[in-house]
Amino acid sequence: MTPSIPAIFPVPRMVGILGGMGPAAGADFVRLFVEACTRRMASLGIPVRDQAYPEHWLAQVPIPDRTAALGDRTSGAHQPAEPMAQATGRLVALGVQAVAIACNTAHAWHGELQQRFPQLQVLHGMREVAAGLAAAQVPRVALLATQGSYDSGLYQAELQRHGVACVLPQPGEREQLMQGIYDGVKAGDYALARHRFAAVAQALRERDGVSTLIMGCTEIPLALDEAAAGARLVNPSQVLAEALARCAYAGIEPRTPARAGADAIA
Repeated sequence: MTPSIPAIFPVPRMVGILGGMGPAAGADFVRLFVEACTRRMASLGIPVRDQAYPEHWLAQVPIPDRTAALGDRTSGAHQPAEPMAQATGRLVALGVQAVAIACNTAHAWHGELQQRFPQLQVLHGMREVAAGLAAAQVPRVALLATQGSYDSGLYQAELQRHGVACVLPQPGEREQLMQGIYDGVKAGDYALARHRFAAVAQALRERDGVSTLIMGCTEIPLALDEAAAGARLVNPSQVLAEALARCAYAGIEPRTPARAGADAIA
């Protein structure tokens, strides 16, 4: 017997996801967001039903390589700012009120997007991660990321601002990470990716004694787990997905057990 739909649902805000960097990571972010929404509904006492999930849109569009663009700041088609802005504009036209950028390195253009769309809340993944680590009183972490992320200093700046020390891999280890990202995950060779990521994680753990690693590229969580890393892993995509879920349900008051129970049998 199909249960009836409650007469009154809290209406979450419409949100968007800027993906395509790369496509597998953008698709995985949607999964993480839906899971975060499920947990958010439970915390608010909202019955978990299809109709209670927020309307959300994924802009899965081709965006030029972010690391290459950071290495060459001259204007041209290799720069991602304009394609990112065009995709964000489509999301705004649909009515989204908050957007998450499903790419760590692409946060180098966060300020431009926020300035161009002041009516939109553009979440900042690095700030969310740094704030969460500080709240959990994690004193020291290591960062696995793209060369573009290292060069931009986005994570380092936010972690320093929140009082969290950051250890970076050595140059050869950064090359291994880039191989795992580009020749591994992006090329569909997940075995290569797992080998490269785990090797760098092990080196950081053994040499620097770091027990918490930030997977600062959306491809890394697709091919690295805590068993292989031998350390606690922080997935910024999951942190950002939780933040986007909070935005979607912002302003919705927690329901009392009595009201939630009434909805469940309505």
